[in-house]
Amino acid sequence: MRATGPRASRAAARLLLGVALALPAIAQAATVDDERRIRLDDGHLEVEIAAGIGGRVVHLSLPGRDNLLKVGPALAAKPAPEPSADGPDLPYFGHELWFGPQSRWWTDQDLNPQRRDAAAIWPPDPWLAHARNRVVERSARHLVLEGVASPVTGLQATQRFRLSGTAPATLELDAEAVNRRDRKVRRDLWFNTRLPAGSRVFAPVARPGDARLRADADEVFDGPVAWWEDGLYSLQLDPPPQDRQGRRGKIFIAPSAGWVAGFNAGQLLLIRFERQPDALVDPEHGQVEIYQQWHADDPEAGVLELEVHAPMRSLAPGETMRAAETWTVFPYDGPDTLDAQRAALKQALEALGLAR
Repeated sequence: MRATGPRASRAAARLLLGVALALPAIAQAATVDDERRIRLDDGHLEVEIAAGIGGRVVHLSLPGRDNLLKVGPALAAKPAPEPSADGPDLPYFGHELWFGPQSRWWTDQDLNPQRRDAAAIWPPDPWLAHARNRVVERSARHLVLEGVASPVTGLQATQRFRLSGTAPATLELDAEAVNRRDRKVRRDLWFNTRLPAGSRVFAPVARPGDARLRADADEVFDGPVAWWEDGLYSLQLDPPPQDRQGRRGKIFIAPSAGWVAGFNAGQLLLIRFERQPDALVDPEHGQVEIYQQWHADDPEAGVLELEVHAPMRSLAPGETMRAAETWTVFPYDGPDTLDAQRAALKQALEALGLAR
């Protein structure tokens, strides 16, 4: 049963039609199906971005190496649906942009009253996740994508991706959101980067109390197992109890420095961002969040998310907010052990001038 009435449906359709008609013909031609996977390559790093499903990053690797990112089978099997206020979220995974906070995803819209009244925390904004983005600028090392104005959040996003062309291999990501409503909107920009569930990740945490663990335990999953030593925090893949099949939960972190890192596919991904005072991050979240869903008997089924929040902002009509991340990828051919990866991480931080 549809959750929207005829009036809301017509309003949403008019909004989408207005956005489509506003695009220049040449820009619309640049977003046909064969442009859904746009490749950037500077000889140091290979990146693919799916403009047709929200402008998400679906491939990241050093030349000749496997994809660092977790992508789902839906990426190859299911074309993007038209954004709908009562539609699902398809598990394409990769890296995507969200607007926080999560508890207010559906509270400021009238297209789906059921989700609004329930303060639904899933799915994310379909116009952000599934809408086809317009290619604004493109070269071998640079891409600018413009999304559509969302009737769910009132925001319209623009994302920029630029390869550095130098070693170590580096990608700069920039996100901007403008308030397209005629009233104030309060949100944040939220980067979500997915790795396979078996990846090992590290975050800088001065004290264990600066990381809050939420165990999403049930009859299938036990909660995560955390590790902390000498200012570094990580999650471990300890076997679950005999009556559970895996581990699931989230860590909310007030980081002591502006980075988070993950090892996978013979590579180390180091994500840098501007560290924010705790008071600027919505209390529902941490500036860094690590979500783990790991199935002990089927590692390919789960996911590990590295999430970074920008400050909460109140935007007047037409006002914008911006946030950025810088990704640097290093080769890693060492063993999958905590000590070896800590040593490699230390070398990478030293190379970037981030060592303590």
